[in-house]
Amino acid sequence: MSAVSVRRPRVTPEDDGRRRRGADNRARIVAAMLDIVREGEVAPSAEQVAARADVGLRTVFRHFQDMESLYREMSAEIEGELLATMATPFKADTWRGRVMELIERRGTVFDRIGPFQRASAVTRPRSKFLQEDHARLVGASRMALLAQLPVEVSADRPLVEALDLLLSFEAWTRLRVEQGLSAGDAKAALAEAVGRLIN
Repeated sequence: MSAVSVRRPRVTPEDDGRRRRGADNRARIVAAMLDIVREGEVAPSAEQVAARADVGLRTVFRHFQDMESLYREMSAEIEGELLATMATPFKADTWRGRVMELIERRGTVFDRIGPFQRASAVTRPRSKFLQEDHARLVGASRMALLAQLPVEVSADRPLVEALDLLLSFEAWTRLRVEQGLSAGDAKAALAEAVGRLIN
């Protein structure tokens, strides 16, 4: 009994080119979204994204069914920055030194992801995905702090809660945006507060 041969559809150069154009358009749309948000626009419209990417509005929605899909891409950008920061080995050999290092590390990464976080916050109340994503990132940041604390310190709940607050994105944003501090001054203010708690 001879094997039945299955004929695969032939991929033409035209199909190949269409796929490449599709991938290129998607990359341009994501890059446009990220650029607009990085410039401070917290709720970019599909029209703005299409104009920046130099594609038609229909092309935006062909690649992303709705704007939340674009926010998913933006969220991946935020997560990548945070995970890279968390994976970097500490220089300090004491837990106090490592906690102080977290101020420097998080301040730097919070400045990079700040526009994306603020844009996500606008849509978050209407987006289950963004709510879950935010909760996951907050939890990961807390676990990164707890990992540096000895058992007796992590058992001191008021201290842990105070440190978690001071090392949060929200505290950093308050210092940088509402209080208008430079990155250096914001880090100095946090170092002063954290230092008083742990020394």
